[in-house]
Amino acid sequence: MIKDVRERIIEAAKGRFSHFGYGKTTMAEVAGDCHMSPGNLYRFFPGKLDIAEAIATADYENHLAHLRKLALAQNRNLRERLRDLLFEELRRTYNKLERDPRALEMAQVIAHQRPHFANWMLANERKIIVELMEEAARRGEFLPPMNKEETAEMIQSATMKFRYPQLWSKLTLPKLERELEGVLKLLLDGLCPRQPERNEEHAA
Repeated sequence: MIKDVRERIIEAAKGRFSHFGYGKTTMAEVAGDCHMSPGNLYRFFPGKLDIAEAIATADYENHLAHLRKLALAQNRNLRERLRDLLFEELRRTYNKLERDPRALEMAQVIAHQRPHFANWMLANERKIIVELMEEAARRGEFLPPMNKEETAEMIQSATMKFRYPQLWSKLTLPKLERELEGVLKLLLDGLCPRQPERNEEHAA
C-alpha cells in the first residue's frame, strides 16, 4: 500500500517536473494531482528534492542493469564491451536531455544539493567497469597488471565530459561521439594494447 502511494506520487511529480520544471513545481501541486493533502504527502516524502532523488534513483537503477549486460556480453571482447558501455552512457544521457530539457534542471539541482547521489552513481559504474575487466581476465584476454578499482576510477575521470555532456558543452552528438572515440582509443591502447601479429614477431 505504502509502495503504491509512493509510486503514485513519483509519477505525478515526474509529470509536473517534465511539463513545468522542477523549480516551478510545488509540493502542494503534486499533492493535488494525487488527490491528497500536502500534509499527507509529507508523510511519504520530506520534501520535493526527496521526490526528485527517488525519480533519479529508479531511473538509474534500470540503467545500471542495462550497463551490466553490456559489460558482460558474451559475444564481445573487452575493447568492444568498454566501448559499448561508454557510448551507451553518452547517447542515453544526451538524447534524454534533448528530449526533456527540464530534466537537466533537476539533474543540476540534485548534483548541487545531493552530492552523495552523484557519488553513488559513480561508485556503481566503477563496480561495473571492474566486473568488465574481471570478466576479461576470466576469458583470458590480455590485460597488464593493474589495480582494477583504480583503473575504473581513471576511466571515469577521463570520460566525465561524456556522462552529462550538456552540463559541459553545447556540442552536437556526432561531435561528442568523435571526441569520445578518440579518448577511448587512447584509453584502450593503454589498457589493453593489441598484441603484435605473428608475422611481425618473426620479422623482429
